[in-house]
Amino acid sequence: MDNCIFCKIGNGAVPSEKLWEDDKFIAFLDINPINPGHTLIIPKGHVENVFAMGEGDYAAMFAAVKKLSGPIQKATGARRIGLVIEGFLVPHAHVHIVPLNHGGELSFSRAKKAEPGDLMETGRRIRHHL
Repeated sequence: MDNCIFCKIGNGAVPSEKLWEDDKFIAFLDINPINPGHTLIIPKGHVENVFAMGEGDYAAMFAAVKKLSGPIQKATGARRIGLVIEGFLVPHAHVHIVPLNHGGELSFSRAKKAEPGDLMETGRRIRHHL
């Protein structure tokens, strides 16, 4: 899709703090994180929402979510990892992987713009644990 920011990130046209990728998916840090380490995983090809994905891709995406959650938790020192699937802001399938330390933190009202240097350092720490 021409105007989809996630499609542009997926094909490398828009830079991101990439943590991991394979032939179908890419994971990168959210530029407006709820907490440091807030990660998005998306399919590289445009799919409107996760429930429109084929069974194999859906399973593969959640296998990748599981693979990423441990390193994100280790790198950030978070007590838990939360997941959000909603897709209102960007109509492209994606899962938010959010490090959490307390109940009630999983709210987009807490999201703040991250500094590029902070994203780079957080990305470095997470990639170290992958």
